[in-house]
Amino acid sequence: MNYGNKLLLVFAAFAGLLSYMTYRCFAVPVDLVSTEYYKDEISYQDIIDGTKNANALSGKINVMESGGAVTIQLPAEMKGHLVKGTVLFYSPSQIENDRHVTLTTDNDGKQLIDAKTLKKGNYIVKIDWKENNNHYYAEKQLTIL
Repeated sequence: MNYGNKLLLVFAAFAGLLSYMTYRCFAVPVDLVSTEYYKDEISYQDIIDGTKNANALSGKINVMESGGAVTIQLPAEMKGHLVKGTVLFYSPSQIENDRHVTLTTDNDGKQLIDAKTLKKGNYIVKIDWKENNNHYYAEKQLTIL
C-alpha cells in the first residue's frame, strides 16, 4: 500500500467518524428545563424572595414518600392558615414525567399526593405558595422507588 492510499484511508476513516458523531449528537434528545424559559428568567426574583421568606420560617418543608403517598408538610407557621399554591414534581431526566399539583393543605399544613401518579425516578419538588400576601418558595429532592 503506497502513501496515497494510506492518506485516502485516513481521510475516509475521519469522515466516517465525523458522520457517526454527528448522527449521535442529533439522536440524543435535548429538553430545555422549561418551555417558557425567558418568562421564567424574568420572574426569577420572585423565586429568590420566596426562598428568603421560606428560609426565615422556624422550620423547613418536609417532603417524603411512604406507604404509596407523597407527604408534603409545611412549617408550623402555616398550620391553620389559608395556603394557596402549586407543587411541581420536576424530573430532570424526562420532561414527560413532570407533574403539576395544586397545593391544598389541611389544618395541619399537610398534603398527601398519590405516589402512583408519579413515575419512578428522581424529582426536584418545587413548592410555591402564598399565605397572607406573603410569597414562599422551596425546593426539595425526592426519589420515587
